[in-house]
Amino acid sequence: MFDINIVLAYGVTFGILLMSILFTAIRYVYLKELFYLAYCLMQIFSLAYIVIYSQFFEIPPIFKEISLGFATIFAIIFAFAFFKVEFIPIFKSIKELMIFTAFLIFVLATVFYHYMLFEYLPYSVVYFLLFLSVIFNIKDGVKPTLIYVVGWSFVCLFLYIIQFKTLYVRSGYVDLVLVAFAIEAILFTFSLANKQKELKNQNINYENMLLHQSRLAKSGAMIGNIAHQWRQPLNNLSYIFMNIKTRFENGKLKQDYFDKKFMQANEQLQFMSKTIDDFKDFYTPAKNKEDFLVKESINKALTILNASLKQQRVDLTLTFHTSEVSKIYGISNEFSQVILTLIKNSIEALSNQEYPKIDIDVYSNHSSLIVKVRDNGAGISKKELPKLFKPYFTTKEDGFGIGLYLVKTIIEDSFKGTIEAKPLEKGLEFIITIEKSF
Repeated sequence: MFDINIVLAYGVTFGILLMSILFTAIRYVYLKELFYLAYCLMQIFSLAYIVIYSQFFEIPPIFKEISLGFATIFAIIFAFAFFKVEFIPIFKSIKELMIFTAFLIFVLATVFYHYMLFEYLPYSVVYFLLFLSVIFNIKDGVKPTLIYVVGWSFVCLFLYIIQFKTLYVRSGYVDLVLVAFAIEAILFTFSLANKQKELKNQNINYENMLLHQSRLAKSGAMIGNIAHQWRQPLNNLSYIFMNIKTRFENGKLKQDYFDKKFMQANEQLQFMSKTIDDFKDFYTPAKNKEDFLVKESINKALTILNASLKQQRVDLTLTFHTSEVSKIYGISNEFSQVILTLIKNSIEALSNQEYPKIDIDVYSNHSSLIVKVRDNGAGISKKELPKLFKPYFTTKEDGFGIGLYLVKTIIEDSFKGTIEAKPLEKGLEFIITIEKSF
């Protein structure tokens, strides 16, 4: 029979390890970060080690050594994955080398005591590698790792000062390694909280960078579209001025002819001015959400792309299979931007088609509005389909790979809807589903 206190102590340790394993496994499933997987596997083998070590079950000791070996391997992987900075520093002077050498001696001494205290190699390995990384990269900001390292260092220093191990052993308590598992769980929880905050800030910075690149791309697109829209009016103005000049040089310029050409030139200038206003309204972000007509929003995008559609000889058809006054709730310009991006992608995919065609179909059911944008272009392979909405994925040589990512972000975050891509026998179809306004 086993002493009840020993059973309880090991039971608590088993529980701590199981919670740690479950927590990191769930985190890995959702976040796909390698350090979660490595830590989870390290704790699985640590649990196997401590189960065999407890001698509650008749398991051959060789499996304890195997568990220890695998736990150590995954401890190393975790340390390198958790701290994504160089472990080996570049020294710029002898002074720096001497300082880092002194720190290294201190690290080795501390880690050696850590191992002598708890006698569990995997945790000592993690402590050593992360301590080393903090020392060598302190200027780069290492808060999550610093919490872990400083926490263990204070524990080791405190236990050394009070000669904890000697007192613990004399008192006849269970093995000190069980204490290590409890401390590890606490420190890892605090470190993980800061790591999550760090990852969240990185994601925010990443989103801001994508938005900045998107604005630059939009500016370029706006200038390009204005150039397309202005090309014909400028040609017309050129012909008008040439006709006036020719009549004047031949002495045949009459008032009625001049007035006629003046009106024609003024019409072209008004068209160009209206183009500027249309583009300004389209690219100026609205701040307030409201119910808006889907047809008007789609037509805004078609107006912007009118010149490109004509230049590429694209046959575009907009068909409403539901009421043309259907409304959805959100920002009209954002929805127009989504449609514009999808049509632009279709235009580019149709560059080598003899009869390029784009169909926009609008449907509705009892609760949702469905917009389908379909082309007969080159399409996309099944292998590339899962990556279609990922940032920086592009099949174009000069593409940024952020257009469809931002489309998905707008539909899901701003409109709380969904978007999916469906490969066709010839071409590609995008299906947008958004809750309609009543």
